[in-house]
Amino acid sequence: MDARLSRMLHLLIHMGRMAGPLTSHAAATMLQTNPVVVRRTMAGLRDAGYVQSVKGHGGGWSLTRDLEDLTMLDVHRALGENRIFALGPADPMATCLVEQAVNASLEGALREAEALLLRRLGDVSLASIASDFDRRVAGLSDDDLMRHSHARAPHD
Repeated sequence: MDARLSRMLHLLIHMGRMAGPLTSHAAATMLQTNPVVVRRTMAGLRDAGYVQSVKGHGGGWSLTRDLEDLTMLDVHRALGENRIFALGPADPMATCLVEQAVNASLEGALREAEALLLRRLGDVSLASIASDFDRRVAGLSDDDLMRHSHARAPHD
């Protein structure tokens, strides 16, 4: 899994807490990247119907669904369903019988692990992640709050 999933989950939860749209520039600042990268990544979420964009003054990106209606799996799939694990056989067309046996065992284990992870991603709504954030903030002292910009403002 690449970092796009965690970065987009982060961004979407912030968007769910905002009163208005989030510009690509503000999102890029939040994620420490370029607005073009944000727009390119958000395109998959827009195509899946999870976000919309409005051009012009006062425009930007906004959610089209509540955080309760989005799961980590939804976001993963909207980003293009890249491979979950980078592991794989050294030679998928191996002629050595030992390597074929290794490949079969490795591929079976990876399929099982991927299925389990995808099921878990489907079980976790963005609202539950946001609730976890709220619990963490509630446990912070005022001094801790000052050190955690995530807890103080909707933008990082």
